[in-house]
Amino acid sequence: MSNKDRILFVIPAYNESQNIEKVLKEIKKDVNYADILVINDCSKDNTKEIVEKNGVKCITNVFNMRYAWAVQVGLKYARDNNYDYVIQMDADGQHMASEAEKLYKEIKKSGSDIVIGSRYLKDMGYPCPFFRKIGTKFFKFLISLFTREKIADPLSGFQCLNKNVINYYSGCGNYPEFPDANLVIEMLLKGYKITEVPVKMRIRETGESMHSGILKPIKYMVMQFYICVVMAVKYVGKRRKNHE
Repeated sequence: MSNKDRILFVIPAYNESQNIEKVLKEIKKDVNYADILVINDCSKDNTKEIVEKNGVKCITNVFNMRYAWAVQVGLKYARDNNYDYVIQMDADGQHMASEAEKLYKEIKKSGSDIVIGSRYLKDMGYPCPFFRKIGTKFFKFLISLFTREKIADPLSGFQCLNKNVINYYSGCGNYPEFPDANLVIEMLLKGYKITEVPVKMRIRETGESMHSGILKPIKYMVMQFYICVVMAVKYVGKRRKNHE
């Protein structure tokens, strides 16, 4: 597929030496018209060396900033280098490059600001873990409650963003630690258009997820709930003031 748009894959990576090469090779094969940027979040393994060996641009953080702020580093790069679209993709191999073009085609067709690659809009055969399934249903409910919009997969990090969103996210001084349902709520309440497309995804085969263990998922759920409620109350209050 040929086009004049400048598209950048933004891939945060922390200790993903077992997965990153496969991810990069798939992008080069399936979406060869896009550029790739890996943000090496101060990995302790040889992630950086593997990325550079594959001829892909790599920004290495001087300390471990964690997922969200590593993503924001990539978005700042996209803004400063005048990219039209960013495709956010994980380094663990769950997101499939062959599915990424669906996101780009949808954002061009629909004029959306954000397109989410959804595991649940249709049955795509994704074996959703039990606790993720509960979390997804809970945050779907919150988004519907606060925005009157339906988002089937609010926890998907596989997204395509247009230039307006790139500029907004990259300039956020309070970009959230977990940019999931809370950010979906914020963007919908601000009037940005979000759509979904069904995509296939895989389960991580090797390495450790940032939500592994017992305490991390609990912290994530509590923080997401708190931030979603605060966000909704904040914007409802603003709307009431504007109507008075």
